[in-house]
Amino acid sequence: MKHFRRGLDKVKKMILSLGALVEQRVHRIRTAVEERDVTLAKEIWHLDHEIDEMEVEIEEECLKIIALHQPVASDLRFLIAVIKINNELERIGDQVVNIAQRVERIAKRPVAPYHFDYSVMAEKAETMLRMSLDSLVNQDLDMALKVLTLDDEVDAIKDEAYDRIKQAMADGVTEDIGYMINLLLISRHIERLADHATNIAEEVVYMIEGEIVRHGMVE
Repeated sequence: MKHFRRGLDKVKKMILSLGALVEQRVHRIRTAVEERDVTLAKEIWHLDHEIDEMEVEIEEECLKIIALHQPVASDLRFLIAVIKINNELERIGDQVVNIAQRVERIAKRPVAPYHFDYSVMAEKAETMLRMSLDSLVNQDLDMALKVLTLDDEVDAIKDEAYDRIKQAMADGVTEDIGYMINLLLISRHIERLADHATNIAEEVVYMIEGEIVRHGMVE
């Protein structure tokens, strides 16, 4: 039993370390987007392997504990949730890389009249990630449920960006199609980042309550 508890503590520390690293990367990519900072974007992009390596280590540790100790009830829920949260964090890392690649492309061009300001959207997505991780650390059900309600706000901003760029196309601005597509993709990647933060919050609800709340199944 002592080895089992020690293993659970190790997994908890590992997932929190990964969460902190991913949160830091999200904050930095937000800065890169707002400042069109290519150097920062490239640095974030080239460090993605760190997240990938930690994700593999955490999954292996969880599977080892399950195989050796065959946990049940809340301990099994914890390990299942960690495996899923681990995957969501790695996918957030992928979205950060996607955004970094788009920043590199748009920064080569002057700011266009139809350029969309992503600062509010990125701030909301970052807040959702921070809240989902805080709910994990503190086992805070109310905070996890709050994250689920914030996702619609990010979706609405993404739709606004889409409408603005679509209008630019309708107005005959055709020479910058590639630039506009990259602007559109940034909004899509930030929206997906927020989706992954929502998924983390859903897993925290499962961890605490044993209730699956995916697909909008929240009472």
